Order: sequence, then structure tokens, then C-alpha cells
Amino acid sequence: MSELTGEHDTGRAHGLHVVHDGPRQAPPLLLIHGSGASGATWGPVVPALARHHHVVRVDLPGCGQSPPAPSYDVPAQADRVAAVLDGLGLRAVAVAGHSSGGYVATALAERRPDLVGSLALIGSGPAPDALLPQPLVLRALLAPPLGPLLWAWRSDAVIRKGIGATAARPVEVPDDMVADLRHGTYRTTRAVLRCNGAYIAERSVPERLAALGVPLLVVFGGADPRWEPSSAHRYAAVPGARVETLPGVGHLAMLEAPGRTAALLLGFTAPGADAPPVRP
Repeated sequence: MSELTGEHDTGRAHGLHVVHDGPRQAPPLLLIHGSGASGATWGPVVPALARHHHVVRVDLPGCGQSPPAPSYDVPAQADRVAAVLDGLGLRAVAVAGHSSGGYVATALAERRPDLVGSLALIGSGPAPDALLPQPLVLRALLAPPLGPLLWAWRSDAVIRKGIGATAARPVEVPDDMVADLRHGTYRTTRAVLRCNGAYIAERSVPERLAALGVPLLVVFGGADPRWEPSSAHRYAAVPGARVETLPGVGHLAMLEAPGRTAALLLGFTAPGADAPPVRP
């Protein structure tokens, strides 16, 4: 792995594309994206977070700028992320996961508790029965028989429409996020989704976290079209968990409400930090 220095750097570590922002001496904050996405998903909140943290973003295997892997099982994903943190010499890291990135974060805490100091889950459905009927454009892109054909012909406009379908309001989708999504294949995305489903079917996320004793923040959009918003309250079963609902926000809190999302993360990971300007 190459030595990464400066306020913003990119590189590759243990087969994963890694992006660093903020001062290296600041408390570390690891950001893990959701299914088929990339670290670019976090772009709108990174500037605020990097004022107080050494922010580390990874592209999981087969996503963004990271190459495919033999397995997409959630524990295997967590092990790859652990290798990156080990290589950086980081311990007791604040870890935030969006959507299924929250499952990888949870598995990381299960398998390597020495690496995880706190957890923040954003839009991470607790169990399979909380999944809502998915937007039509996503069903068309991700399910046979049309999925493989439509996937090959996706335009930037279709990708933006697919992303926007999980939001509760029109959102500005960063260009680098669209470019990263172009790298993902239909087969890899389907495999990732199957493995994520298997992980939460085996044992719900709140049940897993209740046994760990790690400080927990859960953020859910009050108008999330992917997961039943009221299911966020299942995380109250985790001792000491803080559960926050963002009214009028869908599945993409970082894009729909970056100011509020960053403020919640900073209030949890860096108490006393200056809150960023709150954008609607």
C-alpha cells in the first residue's frame, strides 16, 4: 500500500479504492457506502466532517473504482475493510454506514471490536420484513428478465433516475457518483444484494448490535421509500442507542439533507464540534 498524505488523497489498499480527507492527526471516521454505490455517495457531507475528522472512504469490492471479488458475503466485506484499517494503523474508529453499508459496519464491529469505537447507521433496514415494495425503475433494472438488458444500456439519465427514485424529493446527484455507478455490473450488484439480504435474514441488525455494547446512532428518513420508516424504532432495543428521524427525507440523507446529516454525525462522533450550516 502506498503512503497517503495531505488533506485529500486517493489510493488503493488491500484491493480497495480508498479516499482520505481532513487532517491525518484528527480522530478517524470511516464511511461505508450502500449496495452498488461508492464512496462518492458521501461527497456532500465530507467537507463538514473533514473539518473535525480524518475521513476515510472505501469503495467496496465490485463497486466504484474497486475491482470485483470472489465473494460478497457481508463478513468477507467487513474483513476487507478491517485489512484497510489495519494497514493504516487505526483503532477505535468511528464508523458510519449508509443502507447496506451499515451491515458491513455491523459485521466489522462483530468481527473486529478493537477497530470500532462507535457506529452510525443511516437508512439501514433492520430486517427483511421492513423492506418496502421497491420503486418501479429499480425493479426493472435489478430483476430478470429485463434487468440484464436494461443494465447494459443505462444512460447517465437512467442512473440518475434510479438514484432519485429512492429519495423523497428531487436531489442533485454528484457527477462522480454517476460515473462510479457505471463501473458496477448487473451480476455483481445482484450478488451484493443477495448477500446483504442473507445477512439480515440470519439475524436482525438490532439483535446483532444489542450484543456488542458499541455506542450507536441510527438515522432514518421519515419518508424512506425503501425501508419502512417506523422500523427505525426497532433499534431502540439496543441499549443506549440514539435513534433520529429526518422528516421529509427519503433513503439518501447525505444528498437530501447534507447539513442535518453532517450535524447529527458530528454531534455523535465529535461532541462540541461546530455544526455545519443546515441546508434543507
